[in-house]
Amino acid sequence: MTKLKVTTIGGGSGQYALLSGLRDLEEIDITSVVSMVDSGGSTGRLRDELGILPPGDVLKCLLALSPQREIARALFLKRFSKDKRLRGHNAGNMLLTMLSRYTGSFPTGIQALGEILNVRGAILPVTTDKATLVAELTDGTRIFGESAIDVPRGGQPSKIKDVYLVPHHTGYIKAYPPVMDAINAADYIIIGPGDLFTSILSNIVVPGVKDAIKETNATLLYVVNIMTKYGETHNYSCSDFIEKLEEGIGRKVQIIICNRTKPEDQILAEYRKQEAEFVEFVDDQQLWQNRKLYLADLLDTSGSIVRHDSEKLALLIQEIILA
Repeated sequence: MTKLKVTTIGGGSGQYALLSGLRDLEEIDITSVVSMVDSGGSTGRLRDELGILPPGDVLKCLLALSPQREIARALFLKRFSKDKRLRGHNAGNMLLTMLSRYTGSFPTGIQALGEILNVRGAILPVTTDKATLVAELTDGTRIFGESAIDVPRGGQPSKIKDVYLVPHHTGYIKAYPPVMDAINAADYIIIGPGDLFTSILSNIVVPGVKDAIKETNATLLYVVNIMTKYGETHNYSCSDFIEKLEEGIGRKVQIIICNRTKPEDQILAEYRKQEAEFVEFVDDQQLWQNRKLYLADLLDTSGSIVRHDSEKLALLIQEIILA
């Protein structure tokens, strides 16, 4: 039987949750397109000190698609503590950096680490051009860098109006060519879950990606976030996420997945300290017209962290695309 081609678009922990579940679906071939604007922590330091593309989100995807995921996580996310230069870096970021420099390119470094981890699927950086993500707010203010955009701003924040990329050394940014091929060849494109502006739209604003998504015959499926993020999606409902995404991609999404299960009050109280709220579903018949909407229990709150349950999400997606 010919396998369905599924391309995912995103970054961060949301892609890890999604890919961890999709990895075990035998009926699909997976290609993950990953954002290249991460600028915090170990990734940010390596990017600044060595001038490399950010390895952090790619590493999460590699681990998610590895059959040795739990052992690999324990080893590759282990942070160095003794050596002054290595302190704070994790082993996976350092290995990916070394492989990229040795092979001469970031994509071949990803491929090499994928062979080590025996990953199921392909992982592609959305671009190989170095760039900084810039957010333009409704009050005209501009914020430079993914990590700065993610920092909560005091008081009632102005909303993010738009995001765009500023190249570092060249006068242009372009999509990595295999990304265009993956979008064009896909039967399904799964967008999200993940931070709307810094993990998802940061991929879409790479020149060429939006046009490819508009022209593809693939069915678009969007997994809406479970919680809002202060300074990024403050006070967003489920419909707000969808409208902003569609504004970015320039077309409608045919399938929407939204979690319907609310976390316990104790967990929500902890999130409110960070001004994060549960994403509510609003029954707007006009918005849902000509779309397929799936409301389901997709919640995982282990460790008192709200995330999508990988297995539940994968089973629902399997039910949808193989119906």
